[in-house]
Amino acid sequence: MNQLLDEISTGGYRAFRALIPEPHDRIPVAPSTIIVAAAASLPFALLAAMSRRPGTYVIRLLLLPSAIVSIVKVAFGYAWMTPMLNVYNWGQCLLAEVLIAKALEFTFTKEGMLKRDEILPGQLQKAHSDHDTNGSVTSVEPDLRIDASLITDAIDVAHTMRGLSYQYSAGVRVPPHTRPLERRAFLGATLRSFITNFLILDLLETFLKLFPNVGSPSGGSMFYPTLPLVTRYTVSTVIHVLTGTCLLAGFGMVYDLITLLAVGVVGGSPLRWPPVMENPWISQSMHEFWGLRWHQLLRQTFLAFGGYPLQYVFKRLHLPSDFGMVFGAFLASALFHECSIYSMGKGFDPAPVIFFLTQVLVLAAERIWRHVTGRRVGGWPGTLWVYAILFFGAQPMIDSWHRRGLGGGLIIPPFLSPARLVLVPLIKRVLVSSLTST
Repeated sequence: MNQLLDEISTGGYRAFRALIPEPHDRIPVAPSTIIVAAAASLPFALLAAMSRRPGTYVIRLLLLPSAIVSIVKVAFGYAWMTPMLNVYNWGQCLLAEVLIAKALEFTFTKEGMLKRDEILPGQLQKAHSDHDTNGSVTSVEPDLRIDASLITDAIDVAHTMRGLSYQYSAGVRVPPHTRPLERRAFLGATLRSFITNFLILDLLETFLKLFPNVGSPSGGSMFYPTLPLVTRYTVSTVIHVLTGTCLLAGFGMVYDLITLLAVGVVGGSPLRWPPVMENPWISQSMHEFWGLRWHQLLRQTFLAFGGYPLQYVFKRLHLPSDFGMVFGAFLASALFHECSIYSMGKGFDPAPVIFFLTQVLVLAAERIWRHVTGRRVGGWPGTLWVYAILFFGAQPMIDSWHRRGLGGGLIIPPFLSPARLVLVPLIKRVLVSSLTST
């Protein structure tokens, strides 16, 4: 019996390592990798297309294993070997996890991915011979027609993140539009926002790379042990705030670029591109921060990985299902970030997992406060509460990322960086001039 268990364990480990090899066994990314990635994306693309066709549930179940295996094999099997490009390994594995979550939802949403006002994919809510008076499906023949709508539907459902035109987006907070909705004015405002975010990211990333170890591709802690205690945590807080602002500017920059392409090139409507965030700095509670003001791009990813499964488990155990959904979503967020950064070859670290799981306790504490006092967490004390959690409680997580090389990654190439082309040489010239004059 022990021998059988050993063989099963060994076989399972080898199968795991066939998909997710050790860092030193990964294949270097090369131009030909594009062909491999394109071929590996075909099962996912077909799965997305079938999710927009009625009567394809069994087909989607059969497609799911090949879609997941293909995504994982390419994301974790190929690697950027240049140290300063190591952060791209994290990025491609984050993308892979998003695609896997989408594949799971495409598959297990039995009726398919429905848009608003649809009863079946591509069929609006209206009297139909295949539906009874309650609107429930009695018989649905698989629709396997290959036409232009199949391709456009597959592209749309595969790329949408908040799913604003789909039924699953019900309850998603959509920030109000802050830009003019006339196309030309909208594109002009978006371009200005893109340039602003680019310059902020470039400037702060340049400063971040000046910190010893933190700014190197090999990584290092932002808690410098040789500094006095107060100075040490002052420096770590500065690095922490710089990192957080870089992340916000990066989110904004990428979203602006995609918006420019979607509206300016593809011809999409500005109405479909509301702001990605709603000024998270002014949040007065963590409920407001996570639920309203922070970006909702990965909401469905976390629900698919953890929120929905644990909601079901808690319900079956006669426990509060809403708590199960919240706990599952934050657990999924924790593992989402940590499993992807494993691809950088620096192992696992519990700090990010601890931070995201403690958010469940934080939200529970806010609920208890409201129950006991009859008032929501809010006002300037609520903002201080939010800042304490984000600026101090999140520091071990950011330090974990920096120790594994986040700060030393190549984000903006030096030849595209105004800060490194103009500002840094100017500062050096001024410093040299002032030193020589004295």
